[in-house]
Amino acid sequence: MIVEPLLKHHWPSVKTIYEEGLATGVATFETLAPSWDKWDKNHLPFARLVASLDDIVVGFAALSPVSQRKVYRGVAEVSIYIATNQRGKGMGKLLLNRLIQDSEDNNIWMLQASIFPENLASVALHEGCGFRIVGKREKIGERLGKWYDNLLLERRSKKIGV
Repeated sequence: MIVEPLLKHHWPSVKTIYEEGLATGVATFETLAPSWDKWDKNHLPFARLVASLDDIVVGFAALSPVSQRKVYRGVAEVSIYIATNQRGKGMGKLLLNRLIQDSEDNNIWMLQASIFPENLASVALHEGCGFRIVGKREKIGERLGKWYDNLLLERRSKKIGV
C-alpha cells in the first residue's frame, strides 16, 4: 500500500469512495458529494492523503479548519473514508496515523472528529489512534426527516505543547 498526497487527479476515485460513505447513512450529514473545487476550498492545503493499493485509490483522509478565527488555527476536523471493499483491513489506521503526523508537522495541536454513534468502526478507529470521546451532541442535525446525534472526539498533540 502507498500513502501519498491527495491531488486533483485523485478526485474521481476519492469522490466515489465518499459517495460509498454517503450511502451508509452514518458517515456524514451531507447527501451529495461536492465538486473538486468546493472540496478543495473547504480543506486545509496540507494533510490530504490517499491510500492506494495496486494503483487503485482505496481510501482518503483530510483536514478541514474548524474556524477561520486565528485563535483556532491549530485545530482541525478529520475526514477519513475507506472504500467499501477495503474496510476492516487496517487502511483507516494507516491513513489516520499518517494524518496525525502530518497535522503535527503543520502545527495542529488538536484534531477533532464528529462521528455518528452508530458508526462503531469509526469510533473504534479514532479511539485506537488516541482520540477520546469528549461529548455527545444530541439531535445536532436533521437529514431526510430524521434527527441524529453525534459523538465529539478529540486528540491533543503530544508533540505540540499547549
